[in-house]
Order: sequence, then structure tokens, then C-alpha cells
Amino acid sequence: MNIWVDADACPVVIKEILFKAAERTKIQTTLVANHHIKIPPSRVIHFMQVSSGFDIADDEIVKRVEKGDLVITSDIPLADEVITKFAVALSPRGELFTKENIKSRLNIRDFMDTMRASGMQSGGPPPLSQSDRQTFANHLDTILMRYQKSKR
Repeated sequence: MNIWVDADACPVVIKEILFKAAERTKIQTTLVANHHIKIPPSRVIHFMQVSSGFDIADDEIVKRVEKGDLVITSDIPLADEVITKFAVALSPRGELFTKENIKSRLNIRDFMDTMRASGMQSGGPPPLSQSDRQTFANHLDTILMRYQKSKR
């Protein structure tokens, strides 16, 4: 298992949780972004900078992700592609994307895009709450424990 992070919009607090988990479990974790992101010195935490452009980081993650990997993203189309490759997708808010819920999430996203294109102001998502952080950490721990049990 590798952990891939769509790091351009990933909140700092979520990155910090991921850094601790990567060090604790020794799972290779790669942050992918089109601008420099500071990472701690580590044998298991890496940074991959890609060129600027629409979906360049997403495309790089899709190209490299393998079955059983974990991808951290709030990008619904990226999560859909990851699930198609039999990897796991988790949002920074702790929402686990699955083959059962991803199509409805894509439909909602597309509907909201249409509404914004027609001039409706949605205001964007609320700030990351303590509950969101806890939900993310809990899902991450569950996924990592399941992976470590499967290695035995």
C-alpha cells in the first residue's frame, strides 16, 4: 500500500495527521502538488511537484495509483477514477468514497457546477471542523489497521 495525497488543497492539519501515520506505520506517503509543499525529513514521506495546470496532479496520481493504495482527495472525479482502479479514496473531511456512493456524489457535484455556472453563489464548503478532523483520523486508522492485518 502507498498513500497518495492530492496536496494542492489538502489542509495542513490533515497533512500533519498523515505525516504522523506514515511515520508510525512506515507506509510510503507521497504528496502530489503543482506548488512546493514542505514535508518533514523522512524515509517514507515524499513530495512530487507537477507542472501547473488543470488536473495535472490528479492525472499523475491516477497514473501511479495501484490496487489497494489509499488516495486522500476532496476531488470527486479523482476519487471516482481511484475507485475504478480498486484503490481507496478518503476525503480530508473523513468521507470514505466507495463504489456505492461515488456516482451520487458525482451527480451532486455536477448539479452544483451547473448551479454555479448559472450564477448561484454557493459560498464553498465550511471550514474544516474538529469533528471532520476526528472523522478523518478515525477512517485513516481503520484503513491502516486493516492493511497491516492483511500483511500478517
